[in-house]
Amino acid sequence: MKFYNRENELALLDKIEKLSRQEAQMTFVLGRRRIGKTSLLVKATENKESLYFFIAKKSEVLLCEEFTEQIKQKLQVPVFGEIKSFRVLFGFLLELSKTRPFTLIIDEFQEFYSVNSSVFSDMQNEWDANKRDSKLHLILCGSIYSLMTKIFENAKEPLFGRATQKIQVKAFDIATLKAILEDHSPHYTSEDLLAFYLFTGGVAKYVELLVHAQAFTRDEMMDVLLAENSLFLEEGKNVLIDEFGKEYGNYFSILSLIASGKTARVEIESIMEMQTGGFLDRLENDFGLIKKVKPIFSKPNSRLLKYSIEDNFLRFWFRFIYKYRSAVEVGNLTYIKEMLARDYATYSGKILEKYFVEKLKAEKKYNQIGTYWERNNQNEIDIVAINELEKIILFAEVKRNDKNISMEKLREKSQGLLRSFTGYEIIYEGYSMHDVI
Repeated sequence: MKFYNRENELALLDKIEKLSRQEAQMTFVLGRRRIGKTSLLVKATENKESLYFFIAKKSEVLLCEEFTEQIKQKLQVPVFGEIKSFRVLFGFLLELSKTRPFTLIIDEFQEFYSVNSSVFSDMQNEWDANKRDSKLHLILCGSIYSLMTKIFENAKEPLFGRATQKIQVKAFDIATLKAILEDHSPHYTSEDLLAFYLFTGGVAKYVELLVHAQAFTRDEMMDVLLAENSLFLEEGKNVLIDEFGKEYGNYFSILSLIASGKTARVEIESIMEMQTGGFLDRLENDFGLIKKVKPIFSKPNSRLLKYSIEDNFLRFWFRFIYKYRSAVEVGNLTYIKEMLARDYATYSGKILEKYFVEKLKAEKKYNQIGTYWERNNQNEIDIVAINELEKIILFAEVKRNDKNISMEKLREKSQGLLRSFTGYEIIYEGYSMHDVI
């Protein structure tokens, strides 16, 4: 698959690389597994002098031996003596870069916690001593969100405050997903595009797997996802086990409940029969997997609160694969396909709302976009968007079938909100599958 998007990230990395020719720069790059971080960095450094180190879970001595060989081969530089510690190796590279600028990428950087956690303070000492004279662009990349943010954003950590730039690699946007489908399946339908968005969430690796499988219709995507030996079946575990550690069972249960529509804390705790406040807080703030959803314009202390899984693929995985994991274990994938077929219309309807929110964000016309509801889920409005500068407010109802959209009901539900927006231009919209393409 060809390289898509990432123009902004590539431009930023190029700019930082130029700055590093004056003084060393440290960039940390993070993003969930499979999002395309490594591909981005390889693309950014093609035709430039660079080294790429991958931190595997093996001894520091073996890593240094491997990296020393790379230095010899890639930079054609003699390395005298046997280097057994990363501190010595890093110091050598900083010294080398003073007369020979280059980029050093260290991938899965957080794995030094299991290799030798003192590496972080060792690097801090070497960096502080050499960065002014060094001309190194150091890129530190990792996929365990909680550990990477801890390394660089926790004031107690050695590398806190050392990074000169942070890049968070995000999922492909809707425009990019459209471009990919147009390249590979120009006659795709709105149903295909929604399914592509729903199943992959714009995660580069999942997009690539479907492209390689030539799965461009909704049914073809379902067949690939739920095929025997499909890589997708264990993907949720593969992505999250390292994040959650021993308590992954509780986290998985909470995510499965949220994915199944149990989005209020009281509902989750009633089913799990335990306090979940700490878990929910960590899922939001430490792992970045869920977010609080409140009615737009509500007060900070409002008790009207729901939780949502941000990642489309993980939302799907917890709703249909983890929830029915017993069927996966006995090899009855047909059962899951039948459950998905039965519930797809309802489930995709919620993703459709998210799709149109993303489209409105991409237009950059509104400064606030959200949803609205009152107590007991009364007067629910799927999308509310406001432009305070131009005094415009948009109310939108989202249904898969446009025949189910009622502009009259939408106007009625908006009356309570409108009391606070005298003099605003009011726009009412109905979005359906016809509006996806």
